[in-house]
Amino acid sequence: MTALDTAAAPTKAPTAPVADKHPGRAASLWRKLRRNKLALTGTVLAALFVLVALLSGILTPYDPAQPDFDNALAAPSGAHWLGTDDLGRDQLSRVLVGVTASMQVGVLAVVLAFVVAVPLGLLAGYFGKFADTVVSRLTDTMLAFPFLVLAVGLAAVLGPSLKNATIAIGISQIPAIVRITRAETLRLKHLDYVGAAIANGAGNGTILFRHILPNATSALIVQATVGIPSAIIGEAVLSFLGLGVQPPSPSLGVMLSSAQPFIADAPWMAVFPGLVIVLATLAFNLLGDGVRDILDPRGGSR
Repeated sequence: MTALDTAAAPTKAPTAPVADKHPGRAASLWRKLRRNKLALTGTVLAALFVLVALLSGILTPYDPAQPDFDNALAAPSGAHWLGTDDLGRDQLSRVLVGVTASMQVGVLAVVLAFVVAVPLGLLAGYFGKFADTVVSRLTDTMLAFPFLVLAVGLAAVLGPSLKNATIAIGISQIPAIVRITRAETLRLKHLDYVGAAIANGAGNGTILFRHILPNATSALIVQATVGIPSAIIGEAVLSFLGLGVQPPSPSLGVMLSSAQPFIADAPWMAVFPGLVIVLATLAFNLLGDGVRDILDPRGGSR
């Protein structure tokens, strides 16, 4: 090839640094996870909670809604591992079903928040100007209210039910995800591969969903793992206040609310549901910290 041919040959545009599909990347991520003991512990616990939620119908030894007045306020024993409540209902069965409600709200609320927030963050960060002003002002207005206060207010307006609690918690998580998506979009849209895509005639949709969004997934995955424990706590609070799961359906928050009059005579009614909430939130927080460290391009696990 002559010098003239070389000069005339088209140059290849930089491509977006999307996630490597080589099998070695998965192995590398697994090695980082194994080195991070806290993250590995969180992963195991989170997987255990998800498994319990999926199999709760099989694992429950008793009907969680069936009263047994002869065994009311029975202490933990071989027949009832976590004791019974004031109506004689098995606490273990109710905790298992309560975990299902918590996991359901945790996952669905985060999915709802992402479906709404990610497109808004992309539009605000990429197009700027009017779109950015409108989205940012709405986000700032929602962020003026603490997460739980906003969730309680929305649930009170929508009405008490598990579905409405999920919607309220999902809406309350939208502002944080919008801000993260917007920040990532602002960072990524100025990189060379986006400029090259624009120079090659790529449309806005292609740039947003083929070049920017795939490279913002690391930050969004971390936010998802952080959002789940917040949603679990939110569901417990709403159910405790009577705005979430309605009795006699089991929920960890409902169980804590029912335990208040018997806290001195039957402390197990409050201890075990509270302990499960703590472990669930701790598991997903540890998982979130681990995912953040693993996906950190500057070094992974510490």
